[in-house]
Amino acid sequence: MPQETRPNGTAAAYVRTTPPAPVAPPMAGLGPLRWIRDNLFSSVSNSLLTVLVIALIAWVIPPLIQFLVIDAVWSGTDREACLATPARPEVGACWAFVREWFSFFIYGPYPVAQRWRVDVFFALLAFGIGWLLWLDAPRRDLGALFFFVILPVVSVALLRGFPPIGLPVVETALWGGLLVTLVVAAVGIVVSLPIGILLALGRRSDMPAVRLISVLFIELVRGVPLITVLFMASVMLPLFVPPAWSPDKLVRALVGIALFSSAYMAEVVRAGLQSIAKGQYEAADALGLGYWTGLRFVVLPQALKVTIPNIVNSAIALFKDTTLVFIVGIFDFLRTIEIARGDPVWATPVTSVTGYAFAAMVYFVICHSMSRYASGVERRLGAGDRR
Repeated sequence: MPQETRPNGTAAAYVRTTPPAPVAPPMAGLGPLRWIRDNLFSSVSNSLLTVLVIALIAWVIPPLIQFLVIDAVWSGTDREACLATPARPEVGACWAFVREWFSFFIYGPYPVAQRWRVDVFFALLAFGIGWLLWLDAPRRDLGALFFFVILPVVSVALLRGFPPIGLPVVETALWGGLLVTLVVAAVGIVVSLPIGILLALGRRSDMPAVRLISVLFIELVRGVPLITVLFMASVMLPLFVPPAWSPDKLVRALVGIALFSSAYMAEVVRAGLQSIAKGQYEAADALGLGYWTGLRFVVLPQALKVTIPNIVNSAIALFKDTTLVFIVGIFDFLRTIEIARGDPVWATPVTSVTGYAFAAMVYFVICHSMSRYASGVERRLGAGDRR
């Protein structure tokens, strides 16, 4: 800071009235080459790993692009369009097959005349998810009411039917494709979190009976594979209700998946609860908050923030596990591809590979979107902690 000399010989500081001269940026921030050197080739081991990764990408990506894009067949009406010929010995993905069966992949055997109801359901689901997950959205309390109360009722009326308002009944046996996958995943994810929280709290409860029931349920469900739970729900659930009230196959699968995912979610939430210091509980008590109020405003927000990666990981795993519902006779997204690839009209050496590649792309886009959103929430919450 500049200084001036007083008459008595002491120095006095004053505020600069002109801006200082510009200073060159630090060397670490100059250009992409410096970033590459600091992050990819900073050491011998790091350089070797970088070279290996580049070699792996060069080995895998070009053939995939060649098969999926360059040599792909984009139009056609039957298998002849996707067969190799002397003029075209190399044939890539048969996207004409995907385009021909695309509606079946989305709706399954749902009646064609009623598929507009599925489109409305998709639009309402996207609107509800967007409203709920947009952290800066106005009136997110109304968004939660819409997503958890209004949307389920409207969805059942739309998809299942409601004759008093002119919507004919469509049995769940005619549901299929991506529709079933999204319904099963959405119900499992939405139901598993609150039930998992209650189970986690029950496992940490001071009441022996509640703790014992929670522990038995969690350990029993986590000790068996999902296929077993689906079979049990499909076979044994009708035994506990009158025959007239026996749920159909889809409802049984929904109950089984919800219970299965709730047990895993309970352990995820319990890990978050254990990470909270005892002083937080004591602070809630010192503020005069009751047990449930303290959990709602003090403990659970911190515990759930800590376990966001694990919660999202469980949700992604559940979304992919929905493919197992075909074991109990439900036509999910992957099952429709299995059926379509057996069509003799499109029987070619590349038909099955193309169908599975399309399924992989759909699953990747949805799962990656969930992961990126969770990462954004983590960064936002972490920024709040730094402030």
